[in-house]
Amino acid sequence: MNDLNGLSPEQIERISKARERVIDSIGKNMDLYGITLSIGHLYGYMYFNQGPVTLDELSQSMEMSKTSMSTGVRTLLDLKMIDKVWGKGTRKDLFEVIPDWHQNFSDFFSIKWRKAVEGNMIALSKSLQEISAMKLDFAGDEGIAALLSTDEEKIGEAMKYYRWLLKLIEALESGKIFDLIPKEE
Repeated sequence: MNDLNGLSPEQIERISKARERVIDSIGKNMDLYGITLSIGHLYGYMYFNQGPVTLDELSQSMEMSKTSMSTGVRTLLDLKMIDKVWGKGTRKDLFEVIPDWHQNFSDFFSIKWRKAVEGNMIALSKSLQEISAMKLDFAGDEGIAALLSTDEEKIGEAMKYYRWLLKLIEALESGKIFDLIPKEE
């Protein structure tokens, strides 16, 4: 981390230890949400870095292979937690952290939840279509019709939940969530 130049070895050690504790905490927190510990550590390292870094610099600093580093950077780019930036005088890709943790949280959950909700709603809609067809097929059997109607109601309740979750996702994406739960200033 290039901001430690000019400090004594003792100062560097103390600052590094404090930063490493936070970086480890970031990694563990991200691990709770399905992001690997190493990618969490990568984000933490980049968070404390004073400016953009290349894959080579990250790989060397974190003692990880360039392939692993590339995968981690791609994941963080997909989650909108880092940006690729332009750097004067370099042909290598540069990456820097987006330090807005509120926006990172919003983007992360919006991306993950939207994908899950859309997949679940497709599955539920398909099941509703199949139930409608079965209701026609078994129109004369009151027992099966009652069972299918109950299933239809249960799926309808699930659909209500997923529509509500889409509203929550939209509130995260638009920033309206912060009107309800303001950011701490």
